[in-house]
Amino acid sequence: MSALVALVTGASSGIGWETARLLAGHGATVVAHARTASEGEDAVERLVAAGASRDRLHLVTADFTRLAEVAELADRVATAFPVLDLLVNNAAVMAPERCTLTDDGNEVSLQVNFLAAHLLARLLREPLAAAGRARIVNVSSSLHRTASMNWSDPNRAKKYSRVAAYAQSQLALTMATRDMAPEGSGITAVSVNPGLCDTALLPLYGRVGAPPAEGAAAVVKLCLPDFRLTPGEYYDGGDIAPSAQVVHEERSLRRLGRLADQLVTQA
Repeated sequence: MSALVALVTGASSGIGWETARLLAGHGATVVAHARTASEGEDAVERLVAAGASRDRLHLVTADFTRLAEVAELADRVATAFPVLDLLVNNAAVMAPERCTLTDDGNEVSLQVNFLAAHLLARLLREPLAAAGRARIVNVSSSLHRTASMNWSDPNRAKKYSRVAAYAQSQLALTMATRDMAPEGSGITAVSVNPGLCDTALLPLYGRVGAPPAEGAAAVVKLCLPDFRLTPGEYYDGGDIAPSAQVVHEERSLRRLGRLADQLVTQA
């Protein structure tokens, strides 16, 4: 992977940081995203201490609760790297106890976990297509199978549950995967469940989780050029796994695409 460039979102901690570490270990140039400069600088120092080559690490920052910053990040990455081989949409937050809207007017976990990834995939399509065999790997969750899209109230403001809001964000990300790689673009997009890991999201799932490095290994496996992917599929580890039925419903996928475009455009 020494000739490849990879953008990893949410790379300052947890599975994202471990993914950046493993990709750097494979020789890739890693564009590591963090929410703030201080978090990012700390992450880079830890990556270097773990053996990554500093000159192959590039820090980018953006607060995904602000879609304008997501767009600015995409512009910076596309300018610096006109050929982008890999996009790992890993950034995620736990839905708060109470319904919380961003300044863009979206429920915070829906925006950070899904809309930011949707926007990045759209704005980075040109450098991804330029790579010829680029991959998008969306870090999703098994909770997507328990979720439903609230089409009339995607913020779930009328009947809010943090678990339902978070699960909906993961369902949306899983559903949107295929749309991130249009036919003929040369891009392959998949989603993956990294397993239950000891990260900031653990309280949503339980009390015990595997080390984040184990989840990252499942993610990076799908990033390796010699690992054959089936476009649009949902993986659990290295195997294709059952996904929610709505993930395969063409009408629902088109509806989600229209909704996502509307929500990021109105910001």
